[in-house]
Amino acid sequence: MIRIILADDHTILRDGISALLAREPNMQVVGEAANGQALLELLAHTPADLVLLDINMPILDGFEVMPRLREQFPEVRVLILSILDHENYVHRILEAGALGYVLKNADSTEIAFAIRTVAADRPFLCTEIGLNLLRRLVERTPAPALPNGYRLAPPPTVTSHAELSGRELEVLQLIAEGLTNQEIADTLFTSKRTIETHRQNIIEKTQTKNTAALIRHAMSTGLIG
Repeated sequence: MIRIILADDHTILRDGISALLAREPNMQVVGEAANGQALLELLAHTPADLVLLDINMPILDGFEVMPRLREQFPEVRVLILSILDHENYVHRILEAGALGYVLKNADSTEIAFAIRTVAADRPFLCTEIGLNLLRRLVERTPAPALPNGYRLAPPPTVTSHAELSGRELEVLQLIAEGLTNQEIADTLFTSKRTIETHRQNIIEKTQTKNTAALIRHAMSTGLIG
């Protein structure tokens, strides 16, 4: 039996994951925590094999709690479940000691497989992140030298569409329509903090400096109409 603790500040997400895992054989949710500090307190008296950990949480977020988890509970495996898909976040949290990373938009089969893999002390990276990292690696690899007179066809242009996730495109469209972070959060049934994270990710991925520049870039590249 894999004993699991869910650490996420959204009750509705914890409820959904609990319902999902209740249908999986040999998995049991033994506790829930809404932030990193509550997670540490829970682990002090609740034996667990694996923590399904969000990065964006109040009080102690995923980055802040990871060193304490490694120090105080080194036997507990950590699988990140997050909306953050940028390679910098993935690299930082894996370097901090997490054994796996899966996105919240992954299907139930992949999440269950990720849990079993990490619980068995094997690393896991969800399909979407793996493909994104592979694409970026290919983009950065210099072209091989060819004999004189030979040329490689130019690689297909990668547009900003490939950089942004589906949810980020939704947020971008609503930003362009003039909605505030809170209004976007209400529209997409999520938290203001989540939208702020999406907005920052979009700005980083498009390499723009502010909202006005972001909208100009999105219109010129066809990300929005």
